[in-house]
Amino acid sequence: MAKTDTQPDAETAADPAVSASKETVKPTAPETDTPAAKDAAAPVSMEERKAQKIRERQEAIAEVEAARAAKLATLVKDVEKLDEDDPIDPQEADAAKPAVAPPAEPEQVRGRHVAVVVSFLIFVVGTIALSAWYLWERAADRYVSEAGFSVRTEEIGSAIELLGGVAELSGSSSSDTDILYKFIQSQELVRTVDAALDLRMLWAKGDPDVDPIFTYHAPGSIEDLTDYWRRMVKVYNDSGTGLIDLEVQAFTPEDAQAIAQMIYDESSLMINRLSAIAREDATRYAREELETAVERLKTAREAVTRFRNVNQIVSPDSTLQIQTGLLSSLEQQLAQALIDADILRQTTTNDSDPRLQQAERRRNVIEERIREERNKLGLGADENGDNHTAFVNLVGEFERLSVDREFAEQSYTAALAAFDAAVAESRRQSRYIAAHVQPTLAETAVRPDRMGTLGLVTLFSFLIWSIVVLIGYSLRDRR
Repeated sequence: MAKTDTQPDAETAADPAVSASKETVKPTAPETDTPAAKDAAAPVSMEERKAQKIRERQEAIAEVEAARAAKLATLVKDVEKLDEDDPIDPQEADAAKPAVAPPAEPEQVRGRHVAVVVSFLIFVVGTIALSAWYLWERAADRYVSEAGFSVRTEEIGSAIELLGGVAELSGSSSSDTDILYKFIQSQELVRTVDAALDLRMLWAKGDPDVDPIFTYHAPGSIEDLTDYWRRMVKVYNDSGTGLIDLEVQAFTPEDAQAIAQMIYDESSLMINRLSAIAREDATRYAREELETAVERLKTAREAVTRFRNVNQIVSPDSTLQIQTGLLSSLEQQLAQALIDADILRQTTTNDSDPRLQQAERRRNVIEERIREERNKLGLGADENGDNHTAFVNLVGEFERLSVDREFAEQSYTAALAAFDAAVAESRRQSRYIAAHVQPTLAETAVRPDRMGTLGLVTLFSFLIWSIVVLIGYSLRDRR
């Protein structure tokens, strides 16, 4: 909405003095209708109205400033008069000021501070001093023998591969190195080495009464000896290259070297046993197949031999050939006898001619013989209608036995070839241990590492003490 003349502006509303001054200077309506009043009541221009408002505002501001100056002068006079009547005490003035916390008093040594220092001296400094004294005065010197080896696999190719130059001469087997790594830490090897070298006596040379921490307390059980073995024998396995590094500790250099050499020898024997087991596994299935084929061939040949003994023939084929040849000869003779009889009938008219009767008897005899031979072969029926198939069955039985024998022979040949191939394949790969570092003989004792051990004791004792102190202060703060 547009602002009318009857509403005060923002400044006059904000300042009551200005508003009051405007009310005092507001012109009153003329009481008479004089020419001058008519001129005043006449409409004025916008510029004149703005100028009038500016004059009124300036007058109001001047009156407000004058009122403020008068009030300030009155306040100053009242303060001076009050000071003359009742002067202000400086202490009361300080007390009237806002309260401020006093500065902290200097800290004094308390019981807890003494306890922290004493605990540091006992648990840190005392532990370091005790450890240093034990390491340099009581700990026995230990010598280290080092050895390094790996499991190698030598593959010998066939003659064709060697001529072609594609044979792989050697390689490493990571699985064998993992097995060997576990074997060196096993109780089986500890028992074997102890039986050969008496580990309890060797590792008790450090005198357990003087050095009870780093020496072995004989006799102990095999479990105790195995635990101490894992402290004195360190095995490092590099799975990427297949190399095994061995570090053996003892209280004399000769003992350390002897233990390392024994470990190397036993590892070689173990790898040889693995190779033998691998070869046996590779040829076991082929050997079983070969044995089955041999038994089958024996059974087939025994059946053929039994057939020959029972029937008194070596082979029905030869007998069949003989019978077939005899039958062919009889048939030829029969044909010739028939021809001769036909010729006699053409040359004589007497049926009682002895020559004709002889030709007929010859024909009858040949026919009878042919019939008998055919019955033997099972090629026809006799006069009673019986079909003689004995020889045919004999030939069929022999053929069945021959087929079984041939199949058994072929199976035996294939099984024998597979067995020979398996044996050759198992012999192509030979695993063995190759030492790239023989067990060394130490000249200086390098264990225990006194400075390194003392540094670790210092670090951990300080950390434990710090944690305990922090826990104590945190519990105190919670109270």
